[in-house]
Amino acid sequence: MTIRIARLHGRKDLRVETLEDPEAGPGEVVVAIGAGGICGSDIHYYTDGGIGTIRVREPIIIGHEAAGTVVELGAGVEGLSVGDRVAVNPSHPCGVCRFCREGAHQHCMDMRFKGSAMFLPHEQGFFRDRLAIGAAQCHPIAEGVPMAEAALAEPLAVCRRAVTRAMALSGPLEGKRVLVTGAGPIGALCVALAKHFGAAEIVVTDLQDATLEVAQAVGATRTINVARDAAALSAFEAEKGQFDLCFECSAAEPALRSAIACTRPLGTIVQVGVMGDTPVPFNMLVAKELTLAGTHRFDAEFGQAVALINSRALTLAPIVTHSLPVDEVQAAMDLALDRGKAVKVQVVF
Repeated sequence: MTIRIARLHGRKDLRVETLEDPEAGPGEVVVAIGAGGICGSDIHYYTDGGIGTIRVREPIIIGHEAAGTVVELGAGVEGLSVGDRVAVNPSHPCGVCRFCREGAHQHCMDMRFKGSAMFLPHEQGFFRDRLAIGAAQCHPIAEGVPMAEAALAEPLAVCRRAVTRAMALSGPLEGKRVLVTGAGPIGALCVALAKHFGAAEIVVTDLQDATLEVAQAVGATRTINVARDAAALSAFEAEKGQFDLCFECSAAEPALRSAIACTRPLGTIVQVGVMGDTPVPFNMLVAKELTLAGTHRFDAEFGQAVALINSRALTLAPIVTHSLPVDEVQAAMDLALDRGKAVKVQVVF
């Protein structure tokens, strides 16, 4: 038997091909993928052939956001059964480097992250009918959770890590005024988490009305299209800034500048979006004693994200705006590039 895969051979060269059906080795399960989300990194691989110094140097099965159903158990697997629906964690740290020994697994020196071109050979990803993977990478999904929402576990874990960083630096979100710049999938998920953790006000900015409508549906108290009404955001610069906390999710220099201008003295900005070398108004950052913090991937947050999905405590359904069959993965990728139409595009199997 064979399975379908979505394999990238180079820039704009994405093909649906076939592989032999996998078998579960010891400690592994075979998961029949139900849905997989297209991430920004997949888009960069497709449009640019890589991200920064990480280049696609050989054909790679893309995708690292996925959920599916266990269809086979390997020897020694406990805690999972055939028929279980699971979210699949793409992160596999080595466990022995100094960062792993310190408990900072997200900074592993030999991280094997599915769908990543960081190392050669590349780590093959999740866009396939079935895959064999370690049972420990599979987190059970509760009855009644749609597969589309289960497949949001990985990006939700990224945002949960951003919240972890925010709480470590500035305390609980309860009662805080929060700004989220950028209303793509990550921005929308940060909004949902900010609402869940008790933020009193959540203002979201973007350049597109369609994405802002999704942000409002998942918990924003106000949305601002800064392409059309930049003055509405500028009003929050009064008295040295109005927001206690900002999640900068756009990876755009103007958004970071706005975040610094609109965050009050002693406030916190968590940089979630990944951008290149960017000028920063350090005088204002210093004068207002702001904390500007990075956040990278996730560790325990993947399990926390799955627990939140299982609890149905977050409004997630509006984030998945489009679902296309794997045979139309090229069209799905092109749709994901159109931020005027799409937030999260998923490929279904």
